Amino acid sequence: MSGGRFVFLDPDGTAGMWIHLVVEARTGVVYQQQYGGTACRQGQVEGFLVPMADEDALDALRELFEKDFRGAGTRNRAWSEPERSRLRRIIGGITYWACDRHSQEPHALQLDESRMHEADEAWIPVTTPDGPGMLVWYNSD
Repeated sequence: MSGGRFVFLDPDGTAGMWIHLVVEARTGVVYQQQYGGTACRQGQVEGFLVPMADEDALDALRELFEKDFRGAGTRNRAWSEPERSRLRRIIGGITYWACDRHSQEPHALQLDESRMHEADEAWIPVTTPDGPGMLVWYNSD
């Protein structure tokens, strides 16, 4: 993509605890994120950024990826059904407010299971009423 803008989310790791959703869209703005725990992968997604305020979900995601998966990343993991179900429940508990300029409606995010091979710490593919997205949060490394 030429002529666009790149925004590195929390490049020096000092922004504190945060969780965002990047809804994929042709905006000319690409968000870059370090993800994958100590694997320190770099991901990019074009779209618009939606700050999320869900401490419970963030705590649950951190427990799953940092404690249970030991913070080493999970890209291309063969997820067991209990693990997938747990991630599905966490993601489904996060509210996304869709707005059509006239009204706002809350919707639960959904894990995009067709892209599970991309799922990793701080990089979870989701679906929203506005299209596909990537749920990102500060990486534990």
